[in-house]
Amino acid sequence: EAALLLKAFPKNAAIDALDERGKTLTSREFSRVIEEWGNTGIANVCFVIGGADGLDESILQNAHLTLSLSAMTWPHLLARVMLLEQLYRAWSLQTGHPYHRD
Repeated sequence: EAALLLKAFPKNAAIDALDERGKTLTSREFSRVIEEWGNTGIANVCFVIGGADGLDESILQNAHLTLSLSAMTWPHLLARVMLLEQLYRAWSLQTGHPYHRD
């Protein structure tokens, strides 16, 4: 599975592995990371959500960022929705949209 995933990522894409042992970021920090990737010419970002047994070590080693959405365990489908919300929030921060309130 890991070999197939690694093969599927576009060349020069930033890989963001979502894993319970990953780094926790605020919404602003997450937005800055995505913005920095864009500023350095990274055109594609691939998010990989770990399953019940987590991600293979080869995925984690190739990741630009290993991110934890929470210290709590969430169902796979809910993690996808949480990630989408954070991506929208990151966009709103970068564009000055009022969605993200301080």
